[in-house]
Amino acid sequence: MPYDDSPPPTRRARPLSVAAALAAVCLTAAGCGGGQEPGEAGAASPRPGGNAATSTDPTPTGKQPEPTASATPSAKPLPKGPLTGRTVVIDPGHNPGNRDHTREINRQVDIGTGRKECDTTGTATNDGYAEARFTLDVSHRLRALLEAEGARVRLTHDADRPFGPCIDERARIGNEAKADAVVSVHADGSAVGNRGFHVILPAGVKGGGADTSKIVKSSADLGARIAGHFARTTGSAPSNYIGGNTGLDTRDDLGGLNLSTVPKVFVECGNMRDPKDAALLTSASWRQKAAQGLADGITSYLKG
Repeated sequence: MPYDDSPPPTRRARPLSVAAALAAVCLTAAGCGGGQEPGEAGAASPRPGGNAATSTDPTPTGKQPEPTASATPSAKPLPKGPLTGRTVVIDPGHNPGNRDHTREINRQVDIGTGRKECDTTGTATNDGYAEARFTLDVSHRLRALLEAEGARVRLTHDADRPFGPCIDERARIGNEAKADAVVSVHADGSAVGNRGFHVILPAGVKGGGADTSKIVKSSADLGARIAGHFARTTGSAPSNYIGGNTGLDTRDDLGGLNLSTVPKVFVECGNMRDPKDAALLTSASWRQKAAQGLADGITSYLKG
């Protein structure tokens, strides 16, 4: 079936206090269900019960492509706004080309506390709408909203490379940009009946090249604000199977978080394998709401 990926007109992001953001999550949780198993943009295997489509080639080889212009700011002049002078990195989960490069994306990379696959293919709805396509669409919408507020926005990729980037490079792009906030956009692949969104926060991790001690608190603040705004703007509830109805989940096994030195969260926007969530994720108007909820949460954090 055709999907409309063209973004509707943008609107200004609206700030919300941390208390109000958390209240929005709590108020929504009682009346709605939702969720999916989290997976990492290009690396982590899903937790038990997840259904993310990952590649399985046991003998990966191949060199990771060099970063392209997608990792640099837009050249167009930005309007003056409340986010002028701020840098946001958006990390679209997976890459549409990963499915054709299973050997390369299965190459193991260092995540500080161990090793994981360079990337994964991501999941898809039952009728074939790929997570990688969803994440790019939402990321484009989010970029437009943030740039309208004056932010300098970088994408870790824009489907402008054959595969990846690997999870360690995704983290490095945010670090080297000295980003004020990094948001990795995803959708889950869990069981039918698991519905809703959740925001994944970095745990306190120190080992090898990983040390999240300086970003745990700030990332939790960013995640809480995004969760509150996302619930309010989209009408979706926090996950009914991850995070105890808070919409927040803390993990220590994701390289994209472990290797970050700047505030960063993952957002699982819904469960692509549940028909009700899939109906939302495949709707252009809902994806615009999702982008707006993310933008409002990021703006609230950066202005907080």
